[in-house]
Amino acid sequence: MTRGEAWELLCSWTKSPGLRKHALAVEAAMRYYARKFGEDEELWGITGLLHDMDYERYPNPPDHPSRGAEELRRLGYPEEVVQAVEAHADWSGVPRDTLMAKALYACDELVGFLVACALVMPHKKIEEVRVESVLRKMKDKSFARKVDRDAIRRGAEELGVPLEEHIANTLEALKEAAGKLGL
Repeated sequence: MTRGEAWELLCSWTKSPGLRKHALAVEAAMRYYARKFGEDEELWGITGLLHDMDYERYPNPPDHPSRGAEELRRLGYPEEVVQAVEAHADWSGVPRDTLMAKALYACDELVGFLVACALVMPHKKIEEVRVESVLRKMKDKSFARKVDRDAIRRGAEELGVPLEEHIANTLEALKEAAGKLGL
């Protein structure tokens, strides 16, 4: 299981450039947290990259993320990866009982929200986004209305990282990947 193979798998299931960028952003956040926690950066990064691989084909529960998890299992991906992918959806019923699963859940919604914050900045750059402005925008229900703010808060709590610190960490991860993300 290499990162290149994971990218090919993602691209075979996901054609949308936006969904691919989301996968790259979650990959960056997962790699950041793997380094922070002293975990396997490659494994965590691949998990982030593949977490929504089935979303374009199967966007509705319960098919997403179970269809992607089935394919990952069939291809021989480690059970830890499959479990984290399944657990990132609240409706799956799969517990987030590993640090990797908690990190994936914590990063998924937040990454989308941070990208939305960057896209309304004057230069559309992630480096322009500040923690304080993210916290303010989280209170504005009309901004990025599809993003589940409760999931962002719950994710930070489950991960055991204060929300402000989690936002700062994820911003840093996205800054590292800004070129790939067009931000």
